[in-house]
Amino acid sequence: MTRVRAGIAGVVAVMFAVATTEFVLGLLPGAGSLFIAVGDVVIEATPGPVVQVAIDAFGSANRLVLLVSMTIVMAAAGAVIGVLGLRRPVVVPVGFAAFGVAGALAGLGDVAITTTSALLATAAGVVAGAAVLHRILQVITPGTMRETATSVPATAANNGGQSSTGYPSSVAIVDRSPATSDPAPDTSDRSWDEAMATRRRFLTWTAATAGAAGVLLATGRFLQDRAAASVARVTTALPSPSRPLPPPPAGASLDVEGISPLLTPNEDFYRIDTAFSIPRIDADTHRIRITGMVDQPFEISFAELLDLADTEVDVTLSCVSNQVGGDLIGTARWLGVPLADILDRAGVQAGADQIVGRSVDGWTGGFPVEAAFDGRPAIIAVGMNGEPLPPRHGFPVRLVIAGLYGYVSDTKWLSEIELTTFDAFDAYWVPRGWSAEGPIKIQSRIDVPRANSSVDVGTVAVAGVAWSDERGVSAVEVSIDDGPWERAELADELASTTWRQWLYRWEATAGDHVLRVRASDADGQPQTADVSAPAPDGATGHHTIRIGVT
Repeated sequence: MTRVRAGIAGVVAVMFAVATTEFVLGLLPGAGSLFIAVGDVVIEATPGPVVQVAIDAFGSANRLVLLVSMTIVMAAAGAVIGVLGLRRPVVVPVGFAAFGVAGALAGLGDVAITTTSALLATAAGVVAGAAVLHRILQVITPGTMRETATSVPATAANNGGQSSTGYPSSVAIVDRSPATSDPAPDTSDRSWDEAMATRRRFLTWTAATAGAAGVLLATGRFLQDRAAASVARVTTALPSPSRPLPPPPAGASLDVEGISPLLTPNEDFYRIDTAFSIPRIDADTHRIRITGMVDQPFEISFAELLDLADTEVDVTLSCVSNQVGGDLIGTARWLGVPLADILDRAGVQAGADQIVGRSVDGWTGGFPVEAAFDGRPAIIAVGMNGEPLPPRHGFPVRLVIAGLYGYVSDTKWLSEIELTTFDAFDAYWVPRGWSAEGPIKIQSRIDVPRANSSVDVGTVAVAGVAWSDERGVSAVEVSIDDGPWERAELADELASTTWRQWLYRWEATAGDHVLRVRASDADGQPQTADVSAPAPDGATGHHTIRIGVT
């Protein structure tokens, strides 16, 4: 039982240490989270194929899974420290110091955490965690050793007053020489009482420590979130674009229950990135640097970009990790500054063939220079669906480049635009096995009916969305049970750079059926039936579902 309690004490002490670091960082202006910093390091070190597996399995919840996994690993390590520290007290400070080194190193690599903040918070966490565990282990040290004529002098006395656990014995050493000894008293009741007292002390300490950890963690996160909330998004007023888009035409949205909306609400828009936590950026001081192979490098502030943001574009964004039929895709109306205008001001030098967007957290995405000048929507965005960019989607500034997967182009939390060459620089995902260039491949998806659902005999609405690169979709076809391809109805096009809704009215007969969809691009080229995984440059194949008709 003592070992079990020691393990529990170790878990509680580790949580208290983490909570202490978060609380201390919450008190420091502009500091981030060491726990999150460790998560960022884990993500950075994870091979690309493993990341793809995590995205496939958990989608946008992959960060939560990582957080839970980290918590479990830390708890297990804490339990081991507690059990080992029961007999070797030196393990406690050494174990927590190891935790501290890992946290400090991660913090030193996080742009949101200063060196001073990382070291102060780490030291506080190490001291707090080790002290609490040391005290709880003292509390649970067995006190059953009693002064008896035979055992006490031979054990406690020889150990210098130490119990077998390595912690001081709570039992006094009493001299029981033959000349003065009395009959040994019955200690059974006293032993039971002490065992119960030890149990109560253990429960009191662990409960109090866990409660304090909860309070410290909640307070620390509140202080950090309050700092994040001070970012000027809530007071940012978007300008009225001088080149506004008309409202979406009525014919661009089909009246089919369950079909993806033409414009994806901000709260439903997919999020896939490498940031373990959303960067906290002071929009009042934030600036974007234009560097590299340009004639006139310069910086531009968020306020200046707001003044220049006069262009609206409708663009569908897709993650390269999106599986056939997946939901890592969305469409929005974006407001921003044409990227070409900013690059013209800098003067792109001859030979530059890659534009690299760099995030405040160091992430990079690179795409061809011509994508900024070939007429497709390519903007430095400040607004999304009529609102300032949500923090999770890049506030205050991000890139939106039509026709390219997000891993090469759509840099969120933008801090720098660098002109370079593909030979000279590999963006974040390229060394991890993904292609340097990532044009979106034509795809289509069945939204209704749902896979493995059951529908009634009769007319069934088979509907969904289809998308391509910046040139758009010209046709969608549906095949039932590997039969001939039948043309579906296409909704009006919102823009060639967005998905299009489609509808096929199917006269369903009883039984199990296989439904398949394909789209054709602007040149009439149908999407391939060849199945390929997302890596290295996007998934291919026909979205296929099975349903029952009764």
